[in-house]
Amino acid sequence: MKKITPNPPCSDQSGTDIFCIAQHIDPETLLVQACETLASLNAITTDLAFEFDGALRHKLLATQQLSVLGELLVTRALDILVPTADSEAAGRTASQH
Repeated sequence: MKKITPNPPCSDQSGTDIFCIAQHIDPETLLVQACETLASLNAITTDLAFEFDGALRHKLLATQQLSVLGELLVTRALDILVPTADSEAAGRTASQH
C-alpha cells in the first residue's frame, strides 16, 4: 500500500536550493522582510558588542552601523515604492529646508 505524502516536495527542485524566496512575493513584502532582518541584525550585534572590549567590540559596532545603514536604505526604497502619509510628510519637510 502506497502512503500519501501530505506535502510532497516540488518536483522541479534541483536539490541544491536549501533556502529560496518564492517567486510570487511582491517587492513591498521583500523590502519589509529585509528591513526587519536588518533591524534584528542591528539588535543582535549591539547586544553582542557590549559583551566584549577592544578591537572585537569596535568591529561589532562597525557591523551594527552597517546594518543600520542598510536598514535606512531599504526603508527609503520602501518609502519610494509604497509612500505613506508619514513618508510624504517627511519628504515635504526635507524639501523645505
